Amino acid sequence: MKVKDEYLLHQVEDLRNMLGEPLPKLSMKVSSKIDEYCQSFIEKSPLVFLATSDEQNNLDVSPKGDAPGFIKVMDESTILVPDRIGNRLAYGFKNILQTGKVGLIFIIPTIKETVRVNGHTSISRGPELLEMLSAQGKPALLCTIIKVEECFFHCGKALVRSKLWKPDSWPKNAKSGAAKQISEKLVMNENAIEKNLADSYAVCEI
Repeated sequence: MKVKDEYLLHQVEDLRNMLGEPLPKLSMKVSSKIDEYCQSFIEKSPLVFLATSDEQNNLDVSPKGDAPGFIKVMDESTILVPDRIGNRLAYGFKNILQTGKVGLIFIIPTIKETVRVNGHTSISRGPELLEMLSAQGKPALLCTIIKVEECFFHCGKALVRSKLWKPDSWPKNAKSGAAKQISEKLVMNENAIEKNLADSYAVCEI
């Protein structure tokens, strides 16, 4: 289906005409520091989505997950995110080296609200930092150091509408299709790829 140009929005004024202005007090929830409530949320979160962009504004979003507390809040302006063994594509890291900008959304299972963080970031291989971020007896491979510029709670309407935390709404016997896609692209046996994926996930669950 072709999108008609006449319906595209081009100016902020167009956007505001459609959505209206935000409530005056709403912007007060955005802080340049991590308060005690956001810190508690971050330290209980087992999953964060990390967004980056390169100098050409190409975007990437990557999930980072581990046991709650795997992300360290060092002070009201600093967050440490460990990197574990992965696919080595390093799209996010390459973007960070170009622009140093990052956005994050932290999630806690069953909680409707999320915490959003935007900031400037750098990558460290400092031994002390990597050791502090160890998991299963192994130090982190790298550490993403985030200097917070914005931190705030995001309302839970999206998670409510998606019924994400309602098991009765979850699809039955769903499969991602990842193994099938990889097998077709690489001309490999789908069952072998399924087993390789399962073996790699089992290591993470130890």
